[in-house]
Amino acid sequence: MKLWEIAHSRTGDKGNISNLSLIVYNMDDYQRVLEAVSAEVVKEHFKDIVKGEVIRYELPQLGALNYVMHEALGGGVTRSLSLDKHGKSLSSYLLDMEI
Repeated sequence: MKLWEIAHSRTGDKGNISNLSLIVYNMDDYQRVLEAVSAEVVKEHFKDIVKGEVIRYELPQLGALNYVMHEALGGGVTRSLSLDKHGKSLSSYLLDMEI
């Protein structure tokens, strides 16, 4: 199953850090996502992009997880040569993950 089938995501940035949220549509799926989408799994999924640490924060009341990915934007908006300097497409890439 792809994550997009049970959750949605938003992305933000600050400097060279990307902030990804993952929010389940149905609270019944939160435990499954909590177990399947660890910080290590996200780091591996983004291994070609994220060069630093990935930290996961849990928000069980919202059915959400938040991932802070360091060294994820090629130096940040003013330094990156990436077409997606803000990393907005990273949320779509996360949702394409198979769990």
